[in-house]
This record gives sequence, structure tokens and C-alpha cells, in this order.
Amino acid sequence: MLKRKLLLLALACWPSYSYSESIAPYYGYTGNAVTDQAWNWSMGNVLPEGVPGLDIQNVIYSYRIQKETGEWVTVFVQNEYAEGAGEGYIFRERDDWMPGSLSGTRIQKAVPVGNLPRALWGDGSIEVEGNGSVTEPSVVYTYKVTPCFDPQFDPNCPGYKLPVPDIPEVGLDDVYNVFDDDAVDLDRNTAMAQDDEDLEDDEANNEEAEENDRRKYRLEKAMSIADTAALFAQNDIINQMTATSQAAITNTYLPLNIPGGNYSDTLVYRDKGLSDGKKGLRNGLAQQLLHTQMVDEQYNLTEKK
Repeated sequence: MLKRKLLLLALACWPSYSYSESIAPYYGYTGNAVTDQAWNWSMGNVLPEGVPGLDIQNVIYSYRIQKETGEWVTVFVQNEYAEGAGEGYIFRERDDWMPGSLSGTRIQKAVPVGNLPRALWGDGSIEVEGNGSVTEPSVVYTYKVTPCFDPQFDPNCPGYKLPVPDIPEVGLDDVYNVFDDDAVDLDRNTAMAQDDEDLEDDEANNEEAEENDRRKYRLEKAMSIADTAALFAQNDIINQMTATSQAAITNTYLPLNIPGGNYSDTLVYRDKGLSDGKKGLRNGLAQQLLHTQMVDEQYNLTEKK
């Protein structure tokens, strides 16, 4: 029901504009601003942030009163001025619940406030004076947004000005002059002398490195020759030790003549023939007879069928 009333209210306040859809004013409404039991709220948490040209048009609120029948209770729905925008309240609606009014009665109001800019609206609250309280509170704000509030929002906005880049003027005195920089050495002779010294140092370092390489080569060559001579000496010692050992081994054997000749075979085995065993013959014959009987029985069974 509340959303329906908001929609009808927005349609009633909708004017006609010749702007394009991208820059035409549009309308909207917030959710319930009351989100805690303290009945206080910050407009920064209720209204959309960073939207230029936002004006609040209506405050729609509702609640149920809780009180004794004979009590007088006053309820205020209010918004303070934003900091630096003014003193007191920019919006304050008063409801007097006189004796005789019933507890649990629900009230709903839509209060037009014109088109008050968003920048004027400070924190909101519900204040109760007297012996009573409210339940189910709801506070909703309807607003209108005019994008062309800032003419520079869109080139089609009235009053739009083509941006001109801010190009700083640079005078000749502001141009950097290398000749005026004390940190730059412009003495060519000093630079050339320094280069000569660096070249001499490089040549000296190169000569020293080459001399170190030659020394290393000579040392390696001398060590190689010494190693070769030591190797030949070791081989000579080994050969001498081998010859001495072989001579000692040869002297331990005694000369002995072994008579030679031909040694012919003296044993000759004659083939007398081997006869078949009678036991094996009987076994073979018995197996043959058994096989023959089995074959005959197979044929007999076939003929009977």
C-alpha cells in the first residue's frame, strides 16, 4: 500500500521535459530509514550518495502508538539541519495523542516538504513526549534528481560549457638551462683528463691480468713435466721389480725329461646284442589287447543303438 501511494505521488509530481532520457530528471524513494530501536538514523545511510541535484519532496511515515487511554502523548518525526546548513530542524511533524485515544492505533502520513536540497538534511529521529511509545515505525523519503543541476554533467544540459584545458604558461626564465646547473661539470679538459686516467688504469689492469695468466701457464707446464718424469721413473721401477720376480720364480723349477710316444687303446668291447625283456613284451601285449577290446566295445554300443 505504501509503495502504491509513493508511485501515485511520483506520477502526480512528474513534469514534462524536453531533455533526452539520459539527462531527464527522475524520481525515487528510500527504504525504511528506521533500522534500530533507538529510532535514530543518518541520512548518509538512507539517501544515495554522490548524486548531484537530489531534492527531497515528501516524508511518508507510519507507526502504532502504545499508551494508556487516559494519557496525553506527543510524537515528533523530525530531521535536523545538516551541519553548517542551519540551526534546529529542517523538518518536524507533531502528532498529539490526547486522552481517550486507543493504544495500538496506527497512523500514516505523507508530508510534502517541497524540493529541499539533499545538502540541508541532517540526522533524523522519532521523539516521544509523555508516558508512551511507538512500535512498527517506518519513515520513507521521496526525492527528485535533476542531473543537469550541474550543467557540466552532460553536453546537452543547458549552460554546458566546453571544457578548456588549463595550459600553464611557461616563460623563458622557467626553462631549464644546463649551463646554470652547478651539479653539471662542463669543464671539458677535466672530463678528458679523467678519461685518460681511467684508460691508463684499464691498461694497467689488463697487463697485470695477462702477466698472471702467463705465470699460471708456466707453473702448469712445469708441473706437467715433473709429473711426466715421475711417471717414467715409476714405470722403470715397476719393470725392474717384475724382471727380478720372474727370475726368482724361474729358478725354483727343476728340469725333467718326460718320455714321449704313442699310447694305443688296449680294451675292445664286442657287440653281443641285447634281447627284448620278456616282462616288457608281456606288458605291451596286454595293453594292446585291452585297447582292442575297448575299441570293439565302442563299435558294439553304436550298432545296438
